[in-house]
Amino acid sequence: MSDLVGDARHLSPSAQEALRLRAVAALVAGRDREGVAAVFGVSLKAVDMWWAKWEACGWDALVMRPRGKPVGVHQVLGEAEQAAVRQAVLDHRPCDVGLGGQLWTRRLVGELITKLYRVRLTEPGVGKYLKRSYLVGGLDGPVVRSGGPETPGMAFKRLRLDRLPVHFDRKVHLVVDGHSAHRSKTVRDWLAAHPDDVELHFLPPCSPELNPDELVNADLKHSLPKQHRSRNQAELAAEARRFFRRRQRQPHIVRGHFGGPTLRYVLDENQLSF
Repeated sequence: MSDLVGDARHLSPSAQEALRLRAVAALVAGRDREGVAAVFGVSLKAVDMWWAKWEACGWDALVMRPRGKPVGVHQVLGEAEQAAVRQAVLDHRPCDVGLGGQLWTRRLVGELITKLYRVRLTEPGVGKYLKRSYLVGGLDGPVVRSGGPETPGMAFKRLRLDRLPVHFDRKVHLVVDGHSAHRSKTVRDWLAAHPDDVELHFLPPCSPELNPDELVNADLKHSLPKQHRSRNQAELAAEARRFFRRRQRQPHIVRGHFGGPTLRYVLDENQLSF
């Protein structure tokens, strides 16, 4: 529609369709090209193009069509490969397939795809595949969207929750934000059935000062080299890994995150020993 002039080029697709139909109807009724162009505020080139389409294919040629590629066209992974990745995420932990960590994230799913099919995807690209497979983010990694009385997504949520307390010899107190995944019926039902294993503590909305993760994020940002800037994502990831390995050997710094006035509640209420 780049040939439209004036306000017509800013019309919605449905309004542009109506304009095409009315303009061609006027031509069919006997109006001349110049008069139609003047009345409808379009160029002669646009009028000629619409008329040629109408003569070739009739009124259907002037009807609005969906723009862009259809979903699924030119995907890097085929349907069978996507299904295999989805099943691997449902059936295994990252550490079970030679990757680090206990819970799946977009980065780890991307590493799995690279390992299986030698294809590298960006994290947003991985997210699109996960969303298409009803896998979405939450609780430190992807969870599966619920869609019925007993979906694979619900089973996956429970599976991830089942894995969490296995790595600790006492009750897990998990501080989370208000994301809908943390408040889903599947999570609520699992917590009700396992009151001695895991307890969620919800942060108030818009309160980063109460979240220890934010202090860790700030610590990481201030610890990155000032002189040597990472030139790509791989270098940045390597710097972040070096930072966290250092902090693993410096528990006194981690304890310090909980000493501020806005985070004393963690120690005061739970009396946890670090």
